[in-house]
Amino acid sequence: MIDADVVTVFVAALLTALATGLGALPLLFARASDRTMLGLANALASGVMLGASVSLTLQAVDRSAMRAWLGVAAGVVFILVLSRYLHAPHRELGLGSLRGDDALKALLIVAVMTVHSVAEGVGVGAAFGGGETLGILIAVAIAVHNIPEGLAISLVLVPRGASVQSAAGWSIFSSLPQPLLAVPAFLFVDAFEGVLPVALGFAAGAMAWMVARELVPEALGQASVRAVVVTGIASFGAMLVFQAILL
Repeated sequence: MIDADVVTVFVAALLTALATGLGALPLLFARASDRTMLGLANALASGVMLGASVSLTLQAVDRSAMRAWLGVAAGVVFILVLSRYLHAPHRELGLGSLRGDDALKALLIVAVMTVHSVAEGVGVGAAFGGGETLGILIAVAIAVHNIPEGLAISLVLVPRGASVQSAAGWSIFSSLPQPLLAVPAFLFVDAFEGVLPVALGFAAGAMAWMVARELVPEALGQASVRAVVVTGIASFGAMLVFQAILL
């Protein structure tokens, strides 16, 4: 087993974060912003996020069922409180060029995906604690896995008027906890392994709430039920298969 060093861990985790920005690239070829397009984009993002949420929950339960479900509950409560805070009357919201309800959706998904990246950063650092080879394999898997997550963020931002470049930037921003937390998780692997089930569950709960409370209802109001269901199920299944291959 080849031992890793701090620089290797940080660079590997930074590259996983940068990979998230690649998820915005497909939106270069689909810039329409009509209601039906927005509804299908929401449905597609919902499927991707639910697939990631299921995978995170299974990983968390495999480590500690009690801590996993505690994390799920905490994630739901966190994003519920955040949403109510952002929904407060007369609160002026803005994210780049987005304002009002569009900015609210954008802020929520960036917040949810940033929370999700905390668990991924801990996972990368803990993997390097088992040796450089294992760490690099996990980092590559998470980097590839981050691309559809960047797509989910971009699918919420771009149809609402954000530029593809801005969406890529916010996608990368949401993954910055990965390089920031990978190093301490690597240095204190035993301590961080204990909180990993909670972190995974927290991210899963936050994403599931975002889908159920924000994205799916909006999608159903913008596109036909059949189109939303088919798009959501297809992206959900594709995400599960994708993650099963990688992780």
